[in-house]
Amino acid sequence: MGLGPESGAAAVIDGAGLHRLVEELRRRGYRVVGPTVRDSAIVLAELTSADDLPHGWGVDVAPGSYRLRRRTDAAAFGHSAGPQSWKQFLHPPRLRVWSSDDPQADPRPDPDTAARYAFLGVRGCDLAAIGVLDRVLAGPTHPDPGYTARRDGTFIVGVNCTEPGGLCFCASMGTGPGCPTAAGDRPDLTLTERAGADQVSYLVQAGTAAGADVLAALPHRPAEPGERADAEAGIASAATKMGRRMPDGDLRQMLIDARESPHWEQVAGRCLTCGNCTMVCPTCFCTSTTDVTDLTGEHAERWMDWTSCFELDFTFIHEGPVRRTAASRYRHWLTHKLSSWHDQFGSSGCVGCGRCIAWCPTGIDITEEMATFDRQRQEPADD
Repeated sequence: MGLGPESGAAAVIDGAGLHRLVEELRRRGYRVVGPTVRDSAIVLAELTSADDLPHGWGVDVAPGSYRLRRRTDAAAFGHSAGPQSWKQFLHPPRLRVWSSDDPQADPRPDPDTAARYAFLGVRGCDLAAIGVLDRVLAGPTHPDPGYTARRDGTFIVGVNCTEPGGLCFCASMGTGPGCPTAAGDRPDLTLTERAGADQVSYLVQAGTAAGADVLAALPHRPAEPGERADAEAGIASAATKMGRRMPDGDLRQMLIDARESPHWEQVAGRCLTCGNCTMVCPTCFCTSTTDVTDLTGEHAERWMDWTSCFELDFTFIHEGPVRRTAASRYRHWLTHKLSSWHDQFGSSGCVGCGRCIAWCPTGIDITEEMATFDRQRQEPADD
């Protein structure tokens, strides 16, 4: 992770260059989406200019808590993950898939009219999450044509993280704090923000030919060796400042061994089964379909919506749900995310963003729960 020599020559842009980047992407026909301040949170929305970015805003996070705060500089990306992820643009939370008015209509976006997205400010953890969704929803066996139509042509501007939040644990999940540098995984452009008391600059590296073409259109200068070294040091330091971490060891096997642990009931005593953790998770992808009709019965539609494995009806078959208790549903979610996901998709389903901890109403912390299972695993068995 970070700035590898294979990532290409580094350049430097200033605040004006960041404005020019947004303008250039919009000029090329992209809908530029990035972080902005709205409703007392940093959310993802379409940007009309770089002025819409959350300059000078940071966040304080804790289990079940999220608060904006003013920074002492004008950094645009000096904040950790908010309540939304880039998933909502690639895998929309609600989508009409059929209508009786046009039963032959294709729910996939029309390539001639569909929005081409440019994502600005994607962290290493969220880049890893997009990679997970690519494997799940665009995999070679059963690709989702709607997802692939939205994903193809997306321009990604990644941001190396130098200030992890209090709930971040990407370093222990191997997904950050730097953006990927391996060929095929790195974003089109990668920024490393360097915020001082009176100015902000960005070290930029192109990861693809498309990224190099955009960079060439921006006012920039070559990065000095010291600037590159400073950016590298900032990323390396961030890896040591994570607010959380997963325990060492094989998490997959740890959860298999903990299947009958009494601790699941203790977690269930706090869990509201509200599904917030799955809604904010950047890799949860489950959906359900709903058929609706108007009062006349002459018009019907089928809609696809995000759903959650915490819903009682999620496993409803025949006479009732399979997972009736809160403990069984929480166990399924955590075991799937960190264990059986490996068997299905070849990786963990967790990228260490910490959203599920911040947006859990009761502050359940999956790193603490896994630490408990790790301690139980190491305790000697009673004779």
